Amino acid sequence: MHNLEHLLIFTRVADMRSFSHAAESLGIQKGRASTAVKRLEETVGVRLLHRTTRSVQLTEDGRVFHARARDLLADCDNLHSMFSVDGAPLRGRLRIDLPTELARSTIVPALPDFIARHPELELELSSTDRQVDLIEEGFDCVLRIGPIGDDTLIARPLGRMRMVNAASPAYLSRHGVPQSLEDLRHGHHTIHYNRILGSKPYGWEYPTGDGNTYATLALPGSLHVNSVQAYEAAGLAGLGLIQAALSGIGRHLESGALIEILPEFPPEPLDVSLVVPHRSNPLHRVRTFMKWMEDLLAPYLELPNRY
Repeated sequence: MHNLEHLLIFTRVADMRSFSHAAESLGIQKGRASTAVKRLEETVGVRLLHRTTRSVQLTEDGRVFHARARDLLADCDNLHSMFSVDGAPLRGRLRIDLPTELARSTIVPALPDFIARHPELELELSSTDRQVDLIEEGFDCVLRIGPIGDDTLIARPLGRMRMVNAASPAYLSRHGVPQSLEDLRHGHHTIHYNRILGSKPYGWEYPTGDGNTYATLALPGSLHVNSVQAYEAAGLAGLGLIQAALSGIGRHLESGALIEILPEFPPEPLDVSLVVPHRSNPLHRVRTFMKWMEDLLAPYLELPNRY
């Protein structure tokens, strides 16, 4: 078991390319991580890492050893949990990354139930709208909206995020409720969302006649924002029309703070996937958390196509 601990520390250092970051993610001192790797190298009789003041890189022997070590650690965890029953205690750390707005509106409010069921699990939750590097940053699982962007990762499609058109009652009282796409061209304007301010606006998205393809309609708008939170806040303030995920604004639709418009012309749903590092079988605690998130998000998703 002591050697397994050294293997775990070594793989985390190799993945994150840093003793400091690996030690922080494991909750140990940097010196302990360095000592563990040194003793592991003494045990196997080869140098596994090239160390400089600025970086840590695997040697050729280290690359081969690293691949086998990761497989062995995954197998050990699976062996330990193969006879576990549903509800068995989960232990250890779980590092997750979530889209900011989905974390705030849907996942974090539901976490008390998950944590109550698994009190011995330590959860590290990152919330960002950039695409994190699962390997280098040491994430066990990432919830990703949109394209995965990396063929080396393992993705489990959950479905497609339902999107809706909406506006505030104040906006609709001033400009009227549009009944058709043509109505949008006359006196209506939108709030422009762009991750990079200054780039060309995406336009107002709508389905074409076949229902499988989408087009965009250029609408005027004086406000450009680069965050989902600001986009939804601007819609609530009556500054223009918005197109947003049902999971994010559903509570505002229920309260009447926003009103759905043109329900027959929703924007294209967004692919939602759970992504794990490239390995054959995620850890038991990772699988449990993934299943919990899948169940939690199901009401907001259209089911994925199964091949």
